[in-house]
Amino acid sequence: MMRRLLVAALAVALTVVTVLASAAAEPRTWRHIPVPAKVRPQAGLNEAVAFGADRAWAVGTDAVGREAPGFPLLLRWDGTNWRRQSLPGTRWQGELLSIAATSPTSAWAAGRDTADAARLLRFDGKAWHESRPPAGTTLTKVFAGGGETWLMGSRGGAQVLMRWAGGGWQDVPVPPGSVYGLHVLAADDVWAAGDTASGAAVSHWNGQAWQQTIVDGFPRSSVGSVLAVSPTEVWAGGTAGFVGGPPGKPIPPLLVRWDGTSWSHVDVPTDFGSVSSLTPAASGGLGWVSVARSQKLGAPGTFPPIVPGPDFLAWDGQSFTPYSEPAVAGEGESSTLRLAPVPGTESVWSVGRADGPEGTFAPRILRFE
Repeated sequence: MMRRLLVAALAVALTVVTVLASAAAEPRTWRHIPVPAKVRPQAGLNEAVAFGADRAWAVGTDAVGREAPGFPLLLRWDGTNWRRQSLPGTRWQGELLSIAATSPTSAWAAGRDTADAARLLRFDGKAWHESRPPAGTTLTKVFAGGGETWLMGSRGGAQVLMRWAGGGWQDVPVPPGSVYGLHVLAADDVWAAGDTASGAAVSHWNGQAWQQTIVDGFPRSSVGSVLAVSPTEVWAGGTAGFVGGPPGKPIPPLLVRWDGTSWSHVDVPTDFGSVSSLTPAASGGLGWVSVARSQKLGAPGTFPPIVPGPDFLAWDGQSFTPYSEPAVAGEGESSTLRLAPVPGTESVWSVGRADGPEGTFAPRILRFE
């Protein structure tokens, strides 16, 4: 009897060791997650938002052809699979461009139809419904944070920003130049990334006015993503400036950091591309940077002179660890990389679109796990 117990205990111990060794043998990395079979190959995703390990949303467009405008696409992650979400009453053709949420039961998605008219959807915790967009406005982005929801778009040829206030949309002044991204912390604490004729610009809204800083003054430099970690740590990313050059000349990425006193450039381990997204770690600090169309200079004297660079950069507080997206059969690299952290975990989603055969494109979903 004692011998059988010892043998059983040894078997259990060996099983535990095997499981632990197997887990240790699989490093955390970016993995490809399939889209639902009902999503046609010629589709693309624009943004995602996650609330936990078993709930996330992604938006984009489906069934786009050379002469077909496509249909709004909304996907939902249930913890195991991505599933296409039905949109009752939505009969228009077009695209969902952006999604944001203040809570798991309050989310917004902004888009446009084939007539370039604004489309706005709202999730009430049970279903998605069409919501009346601001009159005369074309929408491009929706942002949420600190209980706030903001919209970005244009009206009469001029850029507009709006915030949800008391059941309606209220215009907010726009900082000089153009704005491409926001990080909303509160009604009186909003950061904007963009550019002016003087270069890449980051602006801060205190509830009354914008204070703008040129963070890179080289011609044509621009930032499109901004992440405010604390009052003394803010990051912004985009593309560095360039002058002249042949068509298709690669452009360097731009990443800058505010330390509470001044902005400084931060080196990244790639030579060309665009910083397309910044996202926080579970600790609240900067976690990840995505670089679209990332390329590096090859070793001197080698061919080709430019080689693929890392698509994702993990920040540990001191330096970056580079990661490349996994290869997907029949598809090329991603042209769009938009990050969405999974709250309370170290997992991160990346959604976008990848190069397909003969000039087409395909939806792409990746997850770091």
